[in-house]
Amino acid sequence: MKDESLPLLKGTLDLLVMKALSWGPMHGYGILSWLEARSDGALGVDDSPLYQALHRLEGRRMVEAEWGVTENNRRARYYSLTSRGRSHLEEEMSVWQRYAQSVSSILALETPSD
Repeated sequence: MKDESLPLLKGTLDLLVMKALSWGPMHGYGILSWLEARSDGALGVDDSPLYQALHRLEGRRMVEAEWGVTENNRRARYYSLTSRGRSHLEEEMSVWQRYAQSVSSILALETPSD
């Protein structure tokens, strides 16, 4: 399944971006690389939705950004999770895990035989 990217469900990108940033400050390409590595390439995230999510999270004060220099000596914005973002991430992770467990439980049900 490595060749086929899974579509992101609505509302999950913000959560995934915040989870990536919980590991430390990253620039956009670093976030994309982190998500790709952790999903074994299954999650294909494009640049545009990523930066829309980062701007949305920055507007909600979940993340903050500052300019820095990458490993390749290029200027980039580094994003980091704020304390508000950390609290929100904890809450959303709990909700998502309960949701995923409930859906998995329903999908695992056997069809009644006639």
